[in-house]
Parts: sequence; C-alpha cells; structure tokens
Amino acid sequence: MPKESCTEAEFIELFKELKSPQAVANFLGVNVRCVYRRRTDIEKKGFKLPTENTSGNTREFNKAEVQAKLQQRLEETRHSVRRGIAMEKGRVLVFSDAHFYPDDETTAFRALVECIKEFRPEVIVCNGDAFDGASISRHPRIGWDSKPTVKQELDAVTYHLNEIEKASTFKSNLIWTLGNHDARFETFLAANAPQYEGVQGYSLKDFFPHWQPCWSYWVNDSTVIKHMWKGGFGAGRANALNSGVSMVTGHTHNMSVMPITDYKGTRYGVQTGMLANPNGEQFVDYTQDGVKDWRSGFVMLTYDRGELLIPEMVQVWDEEKGEVQFRGKIWSV
Repeated sequence: MPKESCTEAEFIELFKELKSPQAVANFLGVNVRCVYRRRTDIEKKGFKLPTENTSGNTREFNKAEVQAKLQQRLEETRHSVRRGIAMEKGRVLVFSDAHFYPDDETTAFRALVECIKEFRPEVIVCNGDAFDGASISRHPRIGWDSKPTVKQELDAVTYHLNEIEKASTFKSNLIWTLGNHDARFETFLAANAPQYEGVQGYSLKDFFPHWQPCWSYWVNDSTVIKHMWKGGFGAGRANALNSGVSMVTGHTHNMSVMPITDYKGTRYGVQTGMLANPNGEQFVDYTQDGVKDWRSGFVMLTYDRGELLIPEMVQVWDEEKGEVQFRGKIWSV
C-alpha cells in the first residue's frame, strides 16, 4: 500500500491533482499496482478518481490519441482496404474458415451464436472463407465428386450470417475480412465475364449488405485481424513477431494463442481455427481422408484500458454430442 503517512483524504487530493496512477506511484515511491488497489478500494466507497493520460509513460487509454493513430493507419490505404475501431473496454468475437455448406450446421457455429448472445461483443469478425466456392475453384474436379452450386452455397452463407446478425446486439459492427476462398467468387467472374464489372450481383458483398468487407480490421493501433499472412502451423508466432502488433488470423485451420514479449511489451499471435467441421463434406476428397490436425472453434478477444488481454479459445470437444470446451469446462450447445 502507499505510504502510511498518506491518508485517504490526502490520496484522493493527490490523485485529483496528478490524474494518473503512475504519476501518483512515482510521487509516493510505491509500485503502481498499490495505487490501483487503493483507488479501487476508495471508489467502492462512492468516490470517483478518473484518469487522464498526462504522460507518455502511462498505459492509460487515451481515446483521442488512439483514434488519431488508428485513423492514420486506415488512411494509409484506399477506402475499405482497412477498417477499425478504437476500443477501451469491450469484446471482439473472431471466427474463420466456416466454409458454409448446405444443410451443415456445426457445433462451433451453434456455440458462436450462444457466445454472441451471452457476451454481447461490440464487434464480430468473419475472418475469411465463409464462402467455399468449390464449384468455381481453380483446382480441377477430383474424380466424380459432387459439389454444391454457387447458388446453394450463397444460400447457406446467407442463412448462417443471418443467424449471427439476429444474435448480435451491435449490428453496425459486423465485419468480413475476406479470405482466399471468398475471392473465388469475383475472380471467376473477372476471368470469365469481365464485361459485367460493376453490375449488381457480380460482387460477393452485394449479397451481404450488413457485413462490411475489408482485407484487415484494426482494434486500436495494436491488433490486426486478417485472414492470413505468414503460413504454416507456426503462423501465429511468425505473424506477431514480424508485424510488431498482435495479429489474429485464420486460413491454416489451426487454433493457438502464442504470446511474444520484448522490450515493447507483450503481444499475441492468434490462430482462430475453423468454424467448419474438419471432417465435413467439403474436405473429404480434398484431404484424401488423411489425418487433419485442425481445430474447430473460434476466439474471443477482450480489451481493458485499451489493452488486449490474453485471447480465449472456444474449441469443439465433441462434434457429435454438440460439446465445446471453454474456460476449463465442457459445455453443450
């Protein structure tokens, strides 16, 4: 605790003057955590001791400053390539690689809808490959395998995203960071019907007006969510190590949270797994019935004081029984 000679009244007046836990700690010669604990105890009694970021050495959230840095990041690219939000306190749910197929509702998807209802995230990010595009792939057909039509796939994506929209509280922050499978839709049309460029319905986003498309989504100036960057199962660590920020990606169908600490602090390399079932019909011929070291689930990001806390994974435990594991417990969905 702060010095015994510092009474509660003196502490309150000192905090109101310096307006920063770190500044108070420096003045009293104590650890800043002691100041945070004492402020919490005092605020429980009804006093308000708000913080103002008066020093670049503090980790207090300054929304104006963060917003300015974020805006600069967004302006470095043309419109809609990057989107973002300044967030002091809140949650972001990120799912990837849903590969939505007709008549295929996975355990991970049902868990996602329940988590949206329970935690009311401020932002929901569909982090690429919601659309599979099996029938318009650049890869040749395997044997006589049967694939759904583009119309059937679009109907499946529409159904699932509508369910997510209905569960969401903050419907203005539905984000779709496009993936390589999503790109198949327009890539095929650009190659085979270039004369129809700009016509309604010839862009994937035309079918999903409530979802804001982009290539990357930024939370503050310190987290980037995008479908992919570095490859392989070590992509999470490589992404965070090489980008200098926390990075959340899909694409590999792997699920992991890798913290990296250096002189700048701690950041995270996150891989979000896949919302699809690894043993789903989409992947049977593609993988030739091989072992799939993939994970079905999604990730929840939580921010406090503008900082990303350690990301939490929701992972399917048993697809057939409809069970997921989360926070040390198995849940049925």
